[in-house]
Formats: sequence, C-alpha cells, structure tokens
Amino acid sequence: MPTFAMFGKYSLEAIKQISAARTEQTRKLAEKFQGKITAMYALLGEHDLLFLVDMPGPESAMQFSVALAKATGISFTTSPAVTVEEFDRLMTGL
Repeated sequence: MPTFAMFGKYSLEAIKQISAARTEQTRKLAEKFQGKITAMYALLGEHDLLFLVDMPGPESAMQFSVALAKATGISFTTSPAVTVEEFDRLMTGL
C-alpha cells in the first residue's frame, strides 16, 4: 500500500480542541478510507504535525486529507513517499 506524508498546521480553533480523543478519531477516520496511520509526530517549526499514512492510492489519500481538515480545522499538505530503496529502484536506468 502506498505511503503518504501528511504535514499539518493547526488553526487557532484546532489548538483549542487538542485531545487524545481527537487523535483516536483521526485514526478511525483513516480506516474509513481503507488506510492506516503508521506514525504520528508533533513538530516544532513550520509544521505542527507529521503523519505517515498508508492509503490504497492518491484518491483515498486526498479524500482523507480533506475530510480530516474539515473534521479538525487542521490544514494538511499531503505528499506521496517512497523508501530510499524503492526510489533507487525506480531511478535505475534513467
């Protein structure tokens, strides 16, 4: 299953709603789109959150990203990610 990196930025309203319950709702929402969050990190700097998410494809990743933003008020930038080994394999022969 493809992996996607999701970088999140809190709105002022989203900060007020930080809770373990919302984190669990986020995990369940990923499952609604046949995905799984494999890692969640809080960050300092330009982004507030980093999620690594396995999704069936870009369509479900886009749907999850937008649904999560609507549900939480956190805006996300979502990008496909591949391991370095997979990248090397893809680049062989270029």
